Amino acid sequence: MKQLIDKLYKTSNLSPAEYKELIDNRNSELSEYLFEKARAVRIENYGYDVYIRGLIEFTNYCKNDCYYCGIRKSNCRAERYRLTKEQILECCSVGYDLGFRTFVLQGGEDGYFTDDKIIDIIRSIKTSYPDCAVTLSIGEKSYESYKAFFDAGAERYLLRHETANAEHYGKLHPKALSLDSRKQCLYNLKDIGYQVGCGFMVGSPFQTTDCLVEDLLFIKQLNPHMVGIGPFIPHRGTPFADKEAGTLELTLFLVGIIRLMLPPVLLPATTALGTIHPKGRELGILAGANVIMPNLSPKSVRQKYLLYDNKICTGDEAADCLCRMKKRMEGIGYHVTISRGDHKSIL
Repeated sequence: MKQLIDKLYKTSNLSPAEYKELIDNRNSELSEYLFEKARAVRIENYGYDVYIRGLIEFTNYCKNDCYYCGIRKSNCRAERYRLTKEQILECCSVGYDLGFRTFVLQGGEDGYFTDDKIIDIIRSIKTSYPDCAVTLSIGEKSYESYKAFFDAGAERYLLRHETANAEHYGKLHPKALSLDSRKQCLYNLKDIGYQVGCGFMVGSPFQTTDCLVEDLLFIKQLNPHMVGIGPFIPHRGTPFADKEAGTLELTLFLVGIIRLMLPPVLLPATTALGTIHPKGRELGILAGANVIMPNLSPKSVRQKYLLYDNKICTGDEAADCLCRMKKRMEGIGYHVTISRGDHKSIL
């Protein structure tokens, strides 16, 4: 199996059969070999820097009913909230003073936040913090809406595709949502000029190795600037409440593969990794990741934005969370840097 990792390291490419063979035959020794190669590639591209993104979860209303998501429309136990523009700007102010130079506005697909409202928020952030990047993660929109947000100053957009297998997609989502629509949104975002991020859940219900291979092939084809993957974690207010969670081990293995597959990619060690293991984010960095996303949302709403159960850092002050994260990164030989943290192709 090491020869497959060597091939991926040298060419950034494997055949579908080779990806499947590598995933199905992984073990601890092979994982360590993969991580060693992945670290070398990430250091070659980004050194020992860890980029931080300030996450602002500004609404947990959502019109969709995805079967895995804690803020799905049908979860009547979710305590809904929306941040005002002033609250969002206060989060940015706190974050800027702490050294954040990227703000990620994340929320459900909430009709209250019209295009005009989103455009006004983007412009306000860019006026106050012109040296900062604005990332949006607000779901599927029309080409025209994406273009309007981009013209207002948003530079990046995160939209997880969740799975690249259409049959699997249908088992995770209601019929109103389709994989074709999701993919088209990602291609539209690239066409407009965004730095684009996709991603998927590892270990989601009904996922097979073949599904994972399709995910990798789609990511390679899309060639995004960012890829966010994390383990599936069930939420008690969803139809998947009793499903088994994804594993740290497989998630880290796929992080390593994606780093070799797309050497310059921006690759987060996600909050979900930190949720399933006390050192999950450190392990993610050591597997090839180079981004972390501490939470800048007001403490009063963090417990309400629960996509899955037992999410970490819901009670921490942003400064405390960042301080601890800096120490933890330094403990494994990396350092958090004050930077927009753009993709290498943008620099």
